[in-house]
Amino acid sequence: MRLRKAAHTVYKTQYHIVWVTRYRRKILVKGVRGYLKIKLEEVRKYYPDWEYVEIGMEADHIHIHMIIPPKYSVSEVVEIIKKNTSRALREKFEFLSKVYWDGRGIWGRGYFVSTVGINEEIIKKYVRYQGTEETGQAELEL
Repeated sequence: MRLRKAAHTVYKTQYHIVWVTRYRRKILVKGVRGYLKIKLEEVRKYYPDWEYVEIGMEADHIHIHMIIPPKYSVSEVVEIIKKNTSRALREKFEFLSKVYWDGRGIWGRGYFVSTVGINEEIIKKYVRYQGTEETGQAELEL
């Protein structure tokens, strides 16, 4: 397990995030999926401290396991990703403008999120031995 370090924070905030296409339409076909993965990576160019651990897609929804620094809220991250990918997909694939003719985007309004944690034993060990770690260490390993 690798912990990340920011200016005054050590963190490993992992989330499992799921959202669906609007009306659960099965629009995430092979070509769309490939382009969506490219666009997801482009979003990370502007937010390099976000990390995708895994990305999974079905025809009508997407799963992302990602690490988000504590300075961002999950809702802010999801909004940024959904807004940017929706716009890019509609511009690239003409059929999406016909399927979603009202201009409200391709993603459904909500999303599901859950945290992905580390087990209790690792936390106990960290608390027990935290005083013995070298100070000034860039990344901590447990």
